[in-house]
Formats: sequence, C-alpha cells, structure tokens
Amino acid sequence: MSANGSSKTPSTGLILPRRRFMQLAAAGAAATAMPGSLAWGQGAKPPKGTRKGQVVVGISQEPTVFNPLRARIEVDEGVHMNLFSPLWSIDAKGNLVPQLATEIPTVENGGVSADGLSWKIKLRPGVTWHDGAPFTAEDVKYTLDLINDTNFPAMLRSGHNQVRDIKIISPTEISWRMETFFAPYFSVLAWTYIVPKHILGAGGDPKDSPFNNKPVGTGPFKWVERRPGDHILLEANDKFYGEGPFIEKLIFKYIPDLTVLKTQFQTGAIDHIGLQGITADNFAEAKGYAGRKVQAAPLPFIEAIVLNNDRPYFKELAVRQALYAAMDKATIIKDIFYNVPRPTETYLPQESWAYNTNLPAQKYDPALAKKLLDDAGWKPGAGGVREKNGMKLDFTTSTTAGNHLREQTQQFLQQGWQEIGVKVTIKNFPPAVMWGDYWRKGQFDTAMAGSVYSVGSDPDPSERLSSASISSKTGTGQNTSAYSSEAVDKLLKDSQTEVDREKRKANYLKVQEMVRADLPILPIYQWSMIEGVKSGLVGYEPNVNYRSNCWNINTWYWA
Repeated sequence: MSANGSSKTPSTGLILPRRRFMQLAAAGAAATAMPGSLAWGQGAKPPKGTRKGQVVVGISQEPTVFNPLRARIEVDEGVHMNLFSPLWSIDAKGNLVPQLATEIPTVENGGVSADGLSWKIKLRPGVTWHDGAPFTAEDVKYTLDLINDTNFPAMLRSGHNQVRDIKIISPTEISWRMETFFAPYFSVLAWTYIVPKHILGAGGDPKDSPFNNKPVGTGPFKWVERRPGDHILLEANDKFYGEGPFIEKLIFKYIPDLTVLKTQFQTGAIDHIGLQGITADNFAEAKGYAGRKVQAAPLPFIEAIVLNNDRPYFKELAVRQALYAAMDKATIIKDIFYNVPRPTETYLPQESWAYNTNLPAQKYDPALAKKLLDDAGWKPGAGGVREKNGMKLDFTTSTTAGNHLREQTQQFLQQGWQEIGVKVTIKNFPPAVMWGDYWRKGQFDTAMAGSVYSVGSDPDPSERLSSASISSKTGTGQNTSAYSSEAVDKLLKDSQTEVDREKRKANYLKVQEMVRADLPILPIYQWSMIEGVKSGLVGYEPNVNYRSNCWNINTWYWA
C-alpha cells in the first residue's frame, strides 16, 4: 500500500483518496474491464420457470476436476460455472454482479472499510444447495478456511491467505479482516466458488471426498452423471436463486478429435462449440455453415512454449534467447494459424489496463541464435547436436494430442531448432494426462500451452510467475514453468498491496519487461477463440474476463 494511501486516476492524474479507490474497486471491475466481443441473439426471454430442450456444448478436452477449489483447467471451469456460485461474478463488460452476496461490498454500503482491511458481506437468503440443505455464512467460512489449509491442494491462495478473523454474524452475514490490503481480491473472489460445509466438512479428507466425483452446488444446474470419455450431464436446478435456467438439460460432450468435433457442430449434433473447437484453418469454411453462427472473440489466453526452468539447460539465458531467436513466429501465425490470433511479447492480454505496448518485438534470426549458443560454449557434437560439459541440448516438447495446429507448430519449431543444433523430440498426450501431474508437477521439458496469467480483469500474475507459486515445489499455485526471480517477486508483492493504480501499472509494466528479458516462456500469440452456436440458441456472449465462455448458460434459451 502506498505511504500516502492515495490513488491517481489514469486519465487526469488527480489524487484519489483511498475511500474513492475502494468505491471504484467495488464498482468493479468496471474501472478495470477487459471488454468482451459481440453477443449473439436478441429478443424477449422466456417467462421465469419456462424451460425447453437441451444444449450440447462440444469440448475437445475432458473435464476431470469437479471440486472447484482444486487445480483445474478451463474445461473444468465450464462445468464449475454451472454447478456452483461465487459471491459475485464478472459480466462481459467487466462489472461485478452479485450472486451469493446480495450486493457488492463498498465503502458507502459499509461492506468494505476505507482502508480495504475490514470486509462485511451480506448473503442472499433462501438459497439452498442442490441436496436441499440451506446455504449459509458457515459455507463461506468453510470455503475460505479450506483454501488456506496447506494440506488441501487449492488452485489459488493469493489474497485468501490475507484473510483473518472470519466471523459469522448471522446465517446471512459474515465478516473478516485482511492482514494487508490486497488489490486483486474483488477479482479473486469472483473466481472463487463456494462449496458445502455440510458435505465436505462432515468428516474425512476433502481431497478424497465422494463430493469430488459427484459435486453438489448452488448453481443453475445439478449434477446427474459423468460417463468418462464421453460426456457430463447436468439438469436444471428448479430452485436456482437467479435468472433461468431456460433449458432442461446441459450436456458437455467430449470429442478429442478436432475434425470430428467441428463436423458434429456442422451436422447439428453439437449446439455450441468453443475452446479450440474450430481451428483457424477451418474458420473461413465454418462461417459458411448453414444454420450456424461463427465468430472469433478475444480471450485472455497467451499461447507460448513454456520452458521448465528447472531443467539445467534452460537455466542459461543464452539458451532461452537462442530458442526464441530461432522461432519463426511470423510464419507460425500467418501460415499455420491464418493470422487469426494476434502476436504478443508478453503474458497479459492486450485488453488489460496494464498491457505493455513497448516491449521489443521478437525477430527471427537463426544466425543470432547460433552465435548465442557458440558464445555460451554450446558446441556441435555427435549428429550435430550441441553439447556443453557432457550435457546435450536435447529435450522433449509436449502438448495435447490431436490438436493438429499445435502439432504442426511443434514440427515447424523442431525443424527450426534442429538447424541451430538443438534436438527436440515431440511427446504428446491426451489432455487429462498432459494437464495432470505431467504439467502441474513439472515433469515436462517444454510444453505448448495456452495460459491465463491475470485474475479476471486484474493484471496480477502472481499465481503464474511468483516463486511462491511453483506448483512442482509447493503443491499449489500455477507457476508450472518454475520461474524464479527475486526482483519480480518483490514487484508482484508490492503491487498486490498498492492502492495507487498508476503505481501498480508501472510495476506491472516493469514486470513484463523483466519477464520478456528473462524468457521463462517463449510467447507466440494471444488467443482469438473461434466459437459457434446453432441458429435459434440465444444468449451466448463472449467474456474475456473468464477462461470459459460457458459463464452465462443459465440465460441461454431456444428462440
């Protein structure tokens, strides 16, 4: 937190008192919004309580994690969003929207103190869990306590670990104190789904609870069944507190072959397709499908070659720089991805208020790559593979099997890196294997992955870049690249407790410069997801503040 406790507006440079900052923060993410894209479909919604038909969402990777507090991937979150509820969510314009809370806490309504340290949340009365048990403040306290239990492999502890002295004021009111002001906490809570104390807290280890395979939430849909390798079936929650749902059943259909997935969308077996469902080389064709609407929408994912910085060869900056210099990014984006995604040099999406526009542009220069390796003592050995002190520059690269554009990119990189004396072996896996322990516990050498580094509309990347979040060492966090920098750690920590947004922005611009120079990842492009819906399905709306566009299925309906 700044010494004077003040903040400057980005546009005028005027000093804002801390009280005003908290008002802006609670009004949300509105001040920090990353805009979404066009929504499809207009017209009156069905009357409340009216439901018709089902929606089949086609996905290329199989959801496997159903406790929403555990480490997960984006397809898991599409299921979580429809089974569970947070205290508030973030809409496509970046506004915070009350869910289990009755209002967004502000200084004016007494929900947050002017210094941001005291919080009091009013909860929606009359909400029930899918099994009929009442939702209360005890569930919120249990959720926060469980996240902070070091024996529990929580997805994210940043911000939660500042919570102290949780008090149950009544079944519909809870308060806590923050040890330090934590600027991203509104966004963190929008990504935190509340779990039931009466089930997970009833005894036994929450890591091994039957709940993890048959979850119970407060969301718009209830769990029915999972058929591994095929689909997950949910049904409408008749007692949902919010809007909708307007469909009877929601099916997440798992089809790992992207060509088959696209074909099933074309023929009508699938109603909505997203998350790699339509690849860039099929975009032009898909726009011509009869009875379908297809468009590209920006997402916060950054596609990169993630280096495992624990590997001895990647500890050398010259090696990382050489690999980046020998990466022909322009050709990858133009010839493999048809110029659909936007090239990037950083980990933040271009819609972020902290996006750094002044980073040096990568230049494809294999001669420079060879010189970097020569100067660092990596000399060509047997078969032309470079060696140094008995160690060969020989490693694997991995991604999800069946993603043909990623596989083409791997092969293209393999050829380019071979020309500078680097041997690369492609080793791909099904998604559940690739993004399981192999990814989270740092068993890979390099991986082609799309990752989100921000938290909602907040640019804090601590879970991905802080050395306290190295998942292979701590068992929590998402720093799978094992990146460690004391200077970056300090800037990240300072930024989380800083009220002045201009100072936070300055810090995050610097962090991006440092990460660009260190190259723990080799950034390629920011995703533009090509998604499609069947004509007549109304309500779909991209939201760049989430990792899945299944965020508002409770409002979808068939016209």
